Amino acid sequence: MFKLVGKETFCVGAAKTKATINIDAISGFAYEYTLEINGKSLKKYMENRSKTTNTWVLHLDGEDLRVVLEKDTMDVWCNGKKMETAGEFVDDGTETHFSVGSHSCYIKAVSSGKRKEGIIHTLIVDNREIPEMLE
Repeated sequence: MFKLVGKETFCVGAAKTKATINIDAISGFAYEYTLEINGKSLKKYMENRSKTTNTWVLHLDGEDLRVVLEKDTMDVWCNGKKMETAGEFVDDGTETHFSVGSHSCYIKAVSSGKRKEGIIHTLIVDNREIPEMLE
């Protein structure tokens, strides 16, 4: 049970990310709800998250999968589960290898050659490039 106005804090996902719902009375029986993630508005959090992660959505073996690369740590997550990975240096960059079921996957990281764009990450599953999901 929660109060009609105030804050309710809870954790989201495997990483136990702190989330807070702020409930404010506007007038009479009208209320405004805002969601904060790690102390930031949802919009700011999503903007920051899109800069620090790459996300791909795909369908394998009858299952919808969401693969997320955390660029700062190079951690790879699939449907909220941290994957075991192996990094490898290749001629034009790096490859981070992992498996999803019986499928061979890797994320290729290559320089864009442009300082503003930085490194380009590409997900390859069974030798097929998966388009990135833009959030």
